[in-house]
Amino acid sequence: MPLNKYAPQVATHRRTQNAILEATKQLIATTGLKKMSMIEIADVSEVSRATLYNHYRDKDSVIRALCEFEMQRLVEIAQVAPNAASALELISIEISGDKALAAMRSQDTDSLAFALSAQNDTLWKAFSIAMGHMLGNEKGELATRWLIGQALHPISPAQSRTQAEAITSIANL
Repeated sequence: MPLNKYAPQVATHRRTQNAILEATKQLIATTGLKKMSMIEIADVSEVSRATLYNHYRDKDSVIRALCEFEMQRLVEIAQVAPNAASALELISIEISGDKALAAMRSQDTDSLAFALSAQNDTLWKAFSIAMGHMLGNEKGELATRWLIGQALHPISPAQSRTQAEAITSIANL
């Protein structure tokens, strides 16, 4: 069976993308979304500007990719959790403790509010569907709204556990 001759290129592409997205998240946490530039993203991710622009056409497309990456990461956390309450607890802790979201709450409130209110966006719909598969449709919608709220008003790990258990124990809504 022949190996995929493009595997090294794919691996390099993924490493570069991950470096760009991690740098973007770091910059949001330290500089703020509005003040962050493509030049800074390239510098912090240690890729050339040409490489950055080969992956993303502008800052908005980098931010969109970061949101998609983070949503996927949260879904993966949920998938490996032993049960629905633990999944919600872990996601809640991730959201409430996220440094980039914390920075946006103080520096980029308009951008954060816009992103969180775009619940008709395909990204939010996909996340809500994933939560619906995990919890059932009604509970999935409730859990999604609960998690969105934490981006604006984080809660403690103890509150995450208590509230996650409450959501998962609700009978039929």
